Amino acid sequence: MDVRYSMNPEDFKRKDTDEVRKEFLIQDLFQPDHVTAVYSHVDRMVTFGCMPVKEEVPLDKGIDVWHSFGVHYILERREIGIFNVGGSGVIVADGTEYKLGYKDCLYITMGTKNVAFRSDDAEKPAKFYMVSAPAHKPCQTKLLTLKDAKKVPCGSMEEANDRVINQFIHPDVLETCQLSMGMTSLKPGSVWNTMPAHTHERRMEIYFYFELGDDDVVFHLMGQPTETRHIVMKNDEAVINPSWSIHSGCATKNYTFIWAMGGENKTYDDQDFLKKTDLR
Repeated sequence: MDVRYSMNPEDFKRKDTDEVRKEFLIQDLFQPDHVTAVYSHVDRMVTFGCMPVKEEVPLDKGIDVWHSFGVHYILERREIGIFNVGGSGVIVADGTEYKLGYKDCLYITMGTKNVAFRSDDAEKPAKFYMVSAPAHKPCQTKLLTLKDAKKVPCGSMEEANDRVINQFIHPDVLETCQLSMGMTSLKPGSVWNTMPAHTHERRMEIYFYFELGDDDVVFHLMGQPTETRHIVMKNDEAVINPSWSIHSGCATKNYTFIWAMGGENKTYDDQDFLKKTDLR
């Protein structure tokens, strides 16, 4: 498991491109019959990726659970949100099977001992993108489809940010301990996300970009509002954004991204908004 330590904003100012990418960018999430795991000390969030092809793959495959988490199984003190961004597949959670199609989401509660993944078709494997946060009580495991999500249209074509925020793991949809997750889809012709930008000192956020072409990139903006940097990202890559950082982006075409938050609260609108002209 890849471990990333916290970086303060003063140190961030002095980092070069390679150092910023090494600390915040998450690549190669989907490897055949493998679990990729990146543990961030920013609010102790963990990003996972799994692409089962020929076998049923357990969540803890290749992970020393006791050394990494100090518990007997990964979700002993954690909750997890999972999106399928590939072909249809199945998640088995403590013996119960959940079938996930493209863009379906499964929330799994703390206390779930055994989680495993498999694909319906090895030629079109499922790709399970996951984020896990520490939890303090059990909630209810629940499967959510796109129609179950709360939809919040925002932006405009004139500002090149016409998009729909789909809130899946959100207080208005289901109960969790601290994890919030959703999926934002930009309409054709729109390329900007989260602009005007904001920060939220109470929560960190992880972005996962997908539905980009092989030749397309996202210029993901991060850093303090007056000291911004960018990371050039490709399809199926994620980025860690500390609470002191903005998180915005512009791509070479429209795209979709999954956001995940954890921290002090679950109040989606607890944001410190910024004027575009104040960014530097």
